[in-house]
Amino acid sequence: MVKIFTDIDLDGLGCGLIAKIAFGEKANVFYSSYRNLNQRVDSFISHPGNNHEDVYITDLAVNEVIEKKLEERFQHGRHIQMIDHHVTAMHFNQYKWGKVLPEYENGKKTCATSLFYDFLIEQEMMDRNHALEEFIELVRQYDTWEWDENNNVAAKRLNDLFYIMNREQFEEEMLKRLTENKDSFRLTDTENMILDIEEQKINRYIHSKSRQIVQTIVDDYFVGIVHAEQYLSELGNALNNIYPHLDMIVLMNVSGKKMGFRTIHEEVNVAEFAQKYGGGGHPKASGSEMTKEAFETFIVNVFDLSPLKPDADRNEYNVKDSLFGTSYQNQSGENSYILPAGEGTFYVVHNGERANEIFSNFQAAEHYIKRNYSSWLRQDQEYLKQVSSSLRVPLEELKENYIEMISNHLIDIESR
Repeated sequence: MVKIFTDIDLDGLGCGLIAKIAFGEKANVFYSSYRNLNQRVDSFISHPGNNHEDVYITDLAVNEVIEKKLEERFQHGRHIQMIDHHVTAMHFNQYKWGKVLPEYENGKKTCATSLFYDFLIEQEMMDRNHALEEFIELVRQYDTWEWDENNNVAAKRLNDLFYIMNREQFEEEMLKRLTENKDSFRLTDTENMILDIEEQKINRYIHSKSRQIVQTIVDDYFVGIVHAEQYLSELGNALNNIYPHLDMIVLMNVSGKKMGFRTIHEEVNVAEFAQKYGGGGHPKASGSEMTKEAFETFIVNVFDLSPLKPDADRNEYNVKDSLFGTSYQNQSGENSYILPAGEGTFYVVHNGERANEIFSNFQAAEHYIKRNYSSWLRQDQEYLKQVSSSLRVPLEELKENYIEMISNHLIDIESR
């Protein structure tokens, strides 16, 4: 028998599929999580009856205790092969049985499925399969989020289908498809119709969750916290783009006692951040179990915080990077303004008081306001009413002559 311990996500399932294609009925796949991986591996390798079994661990990393037991198993001449692509698992490369590679030589990011396939091909343990290679590339692009850069919607749709169907059903269908047709891989018309409906559900879910997120500071990082149990990758990416002033988004799944961490910023490494809670993953997408410390930090300590509000997205007058200033507001009703300081620089006024900093660009000034005051871009209607009152002109007249009136009047910031 061949024993495979792999992750429960699409990349992990890809490894399971490859194992079943390569080893047939000999393959025995255990889909595991960080929570139960160590116990399952320990139980298996500790049983004398499994000493002659081939053991593969893909897309997951065991803890230090099990790591030593695996090395001991190897030293006794028993099989073990670990294949992963997470940077937090690089230390396994010190072992002959460890293969961790986050990137290929050409700079292309890897995934566990692609690495496992490459390994089995190199070891001449399976034949090439063009349809399977197309499937693997979709898995790789989704798992590394490369699909977003390439606009490869097929990769995202494959992952959506994986979560719509139960794992057993998806695995059975993909195994059948990849063994019967080795020339090409594609989703069926029926699957695409189902996915069209699913995409609408995802968009509604993101819209709802974007109004539930709270902001706080953890270990000098500005983080957004939201409770979510589905569509984590899509939601995390969307919230990062809606609230780019945040360093990362933390996705809390209380019922599953899990956390996800997502970022879009190159200077933020959520894999390192997740290690504090016993997790790991990619620099921009990681996860961990929900420890008691994490529960205190991300739930108890922020319980009384009010959710953020997204920026107004249909404004014509109160717009970002305006020559006449841009107005923001927070949950306390406090107003902030970003105003041009000349030569492409900006300054900030909050509650009538000017901040000391001069910001080199509008984005830096906006980050300052959003980080310090949890503010959002005000709606035109609310902003124009205040300006109309300050200038003592009718609202309709202000709208018709907005640029001229704003240009000719130095409005007192406190009265806006």
